[in-house]
Amino acid sequence: MMTELMENIGFDVLTQTSARILIVEDDRDIASMLIDLMKEGGHIAEAVGSAIEMDRVLSKKEFQLIVLDGMLPGEDGFSICRRIRSSNTIPILMLTALTKEVDRIVGFELGADDYVTKPFNSRELLARVKALLRRSSYAMLTRPTEEPMTFAGWCVDPVARELTDRDGVHVSLTTAEFDVLLVFCRNPRQIMSRQEILVRTHAGSAGPVERSIDVHVSRVRQKIEPNFKDPTFIKTVRLGGYIFTPEVAIAP
Repeated sequence: MMTELMENIGFDVLTQTSARILIVEDDRDIASMLIDLMKEGGHIAEAVGSAIEMDRVLSKKEFQLIVLDGMLPGEDGFSICRRIRSSNTIPILMLTALTKEVDRIVGFELGADDYVTKPFNSRELLARVKALLRRSSYAMLTRPTEEPMTFAGWCVDPVARELTDRDGVHVSLTTAEFDVLLVFCRNPRQIMSRQEILVRTHAGSAGPVERSIDVHVSRVRQKIEPNFKDPTFIKTVRLGGYIFTPEVAIAP
């Protein structure tokens, strides 16, 4: 009981801490408005207008979240998202005027943790930012008590938040992808609905839409399945959700 109380207190404190947020937006008026909005939410924010400026700032400072416009001069937001995700697990919220469902799906497939279209509701945007930071903070809080797990030659380390193959090669996962895989490893051979996965990954009501779970699962499959076109580790259960079939054990 005392442990749970301490964890809850620690979690509340952690999620209330100001985060440093980088806004990548070429429209100066929107960028200025977003900076003010993030400050209203208790965060520290700064903005850049291009990929070149973003790279320069990221090389000098650390951020807890990136708000990324999809349509930018030079390298666009989708390309930036894919590039960042290849080597970094920082939460990325794409904020773009591209409203088609296919654009949203592409954003998630490239590694975005959430996707918001313009025009947007300021309260909703702040809620989504808070949800992404909460997920990241929760993962940091719970890491010390977790032990590495293995399945089918793979190793999942919740402390380092790393996935390695049987040869010890690190495989990059987004924050959301790792959370989804971790949920499966903690609940092997159990049918899990999309809503249950959403809740257990701490996305909350303001997190990515339930449909995005399918996107994250698809990306995890591409990275761990012997044949992701015919998955055997993460199987789809009709009208049920998903089931993780491998035997999971604590790593020796």
